[in-house]
Amino acid sequence: MSGMKILLLGKNGQVGWELQRSLAVLGEVVALDRLGADGLCGDLADLAGLAQTVRSVRPQVIVNAAAHTAVDKAESEPELARTLNALAPGVLAQEARQLGAWLIHYSTDYVFDGSGSAPWKETDATAPLSVYGRTKLEGEQLIAASACRHLIFRTSWVYGARGGNFARTMLRLAAEREQLTVIDDQIGAPTGADLLADVTAHAIRHVLPPMRRNDLTPSGIYHLAAAGETSWHGYARFVLQQAQEAGLALKARPEQVKPIPTSAYPTPAKRPHNSRLDTTLLQNTFGLTLPHWQVGVARLLAETL
Repeated sequence: MSGMKILLLGKNGQVGWELQRSLAVLGEVVALDRLGADGLCGDLADLAGLAQTVRSVRPQVIVNAAAHTAVDKAESEPELARTLNALAPGVLAQEARQLGAWLIHYSTDYVFDGSGSAPWKETDATAPLSVYGRTKLEGEQLIAASACRHLIFRTSWVYGARGGNFARTMLRLAAEREQLTVIDDQIGAPTGADLLADVTAHAIRHVLPPMRRNDLTPSGIYHLAAAGETSWHGYARFVLQQAQEAGLALKARPEQVKPIPTSAYPTPAKRPHNSRLDTTLLQNTFGLTLPHWQVGVARLLAETL
């Protein structure tokens, strides 16, 4: 394993920040944000610069944690969203193939139409509802078409301890208002950036020598989210319950969080109602057990409160 080099893109995003920690034990991590460093380019909008960077660094693994994630904004800037979410991953995949490197990339449940109530499997038909979903799906397709060795982790409802997150927003609003209204007809599992980063490091260790068992781990898509499910309404109530138990003074208590349907809160991009992901394939392939979403959120709150 010694001398392994990993190129990490999007180092200061929620997942990228945690990856800087989790990947550090695997080898040398060349971590870039959009501004780049030392003549290297980390800007997904600069496709030529990106290709040149991979050639200069010559990593064994490329981890792409950068993306256009502003879901509503993507509706009004589809070209930029496509460059960042589809064309750039396509370039990284081509370069990975030339080098014989692994590409680790993150995608989303937004590639599905969010219908029904069954957790989505990797093999289910995709039908994105938004520019974000469409561009993320195209990114997956370009990576697969390149025939590079790759792991694409589809995830949902990602939060990080660093920067803004849903829990922090709910705590702020509950301190200011007597009552909150939160959507109750979108269902998923809040998934910590720290969990994504730790599973990524484990997966890389699994696919690279000396762990590699004759290349048995297939390239492809794996669903990765915390266990269990809830609505945004249930998530908000859980956050306020934890805060209350920690003795935080709130104007709005958990029972003052009122449910509203998605239709009462129109947004430029359509959100899927069903964001449940079936993670059986990931757990079986990599020998992992994914913790319940409440474990991660409770830990985040213990650090925050």
